[in-house]
Amino acid sequence: MTLPDKKEPSLGHPDGISHLSPTSIIQGEISGREDFVVRGQVHGKITLPENDLLVDQSGRVEAEVRVKNIRIKGEFIGNITASGKVIIEKTGRVRGDLSAAVISIEDGAQFKGTVKILTKP
Repeated sequence: MTLPDKKEPSLGHPDGISHLSPTSIIQGEISGREDFVVRGQVHGKITLPENDLLVDQSGRVEAEVRVKNIRIKGEFIGNITASGKVIIEKTGRVRGDLSAAVISIEDGAQFKGTVKILTKP
């Protein structure tokens, strides 16, 4: 999933992305080695340190998150640590603390929390 691109995420192979449908709810922990798209609800913890997370417009996440990159188009409540980028699009709504090397908040996005820019070693 290439976060700078506004199009649907793609890794170039069909099994590279896991999806949570709009009618699905997960309570607990998510971890793995694939990019992950949330169109439903997640409550708990998401750990994808080498992969990307997309919270789509219909998605709602209440979690502690550790990822490579994250793009938020829907609703997010919790704290994010990203080794790469945090991107909050204009439809995104975020409450929580962000820690990342790069943080982008588009015009129209809603954000309440703190920002910490991480330096790469």
